[in-house]
Amino acid sequence: MVANPSEELSVEDMARIALLSKFHFTRVFQRFTGISPARFLSAVRLQAAKRLLTSTDLTVADISVRVGYNSVGTFSTRFTRSVGLSPTAFRRLGGLAPVMFTRPRPTLANTITGTVRGTAPRGPIFMGVFPHRIPEGTPVNCTVLDEPGPYRFTGIPNGTWHVLCHAVSGHPLELRHEDVAVATAGPITVYGNRTYRLDPQLLPVSKLDPPVLIALLDSREGSLRRARERALAR
Repeated sequence: MVANPSEELSVEDMARIALLSKFHFTRVFQRFTGISPARFLSAVRLQAAKRLLTSTDLTVADISVRVGYNSVGTFSTRFTRSVGLSPTAFRRLGGLAPVMFTRPRPTLANTITGTVRGTAPRGPIFMGVFPHRIPEGTPVNCTVLDEPGPYRFTGIPNGTWHVLCHAVSGHPLELRHEDVAVATAGPITVYGNRTYRLDPQLLPVSKLDPPVLIALLDSREGSLRRARERALAR
């Protein structure tokens, strides 16, 4: 998938390479990655498109073909839905979103709180509450931490959710493996206007972790502001 994102690769092809039946392969793949093979491939293609948009002068149409889409319209629609910005806007902003929109939250809702543990690269930690194992689309709530520690998400509707973390050192699209740590907590089913606890554990990113598709917040200014506030408080 990663080496050839434009290749026509069906679940049957993947299962044959893995020497497993289609159904057994799909179950095993989902158990280890948290999402289906087809969805993982789609995420890999969109992640490749993000890199090409910020590192080349290729047109959006050319990029869509390079990452396996026959229709530039389909590519643009899926990119916008998953990343939160159109391909053109993503390129113009250099791959970082100025703001992060969240879903409408009910007045009477649940709270998810806890502590992010583990060792993070030197840099901000993005956290969000998502309906699936993959960080794409619009989170229910999100925040940025400067380092591992306590967090609190309010306004979480009844349902089943994941708390996902992504810690980076440097620009999100110009990273080595050792510059990235991720954490997944959940799924957790919340209901009844209650408080629930999840403690995500940051670990070095692996090939089994789905790509982070959302355009991460440009949190550098916020991090500097919080550092100045801490210094003044001392």
